[in-house]
Amino acid sequence: MKNKEAHEVQIKGNRLTCPVCDGTQFWTRRTLLNTPGVTFFGFDWLNKTAKNYVCDNCNYIYWFYEE
Repeated sequence: MKNKEAHEVQIKGNRLTCPVCDGTQFWTRRTLLNTPGVTFFGFDWLNKTAKNYVCDNCNYIYWFYEE
């Protein structure tokens, strides 16, 4: 599921580099951080999300919690 819009990413002024392949091109997705209680009651949409940067070369995934 590669996004054709891979790009360089900076986090707090530092260029993100893949620790596996040294890649510098990432695509973005968001992932729900499910909790058992909220999921049990069927309110998954209340869970927080994480922003993921996926290396366009080897698919390594960085996770950043969104506050």
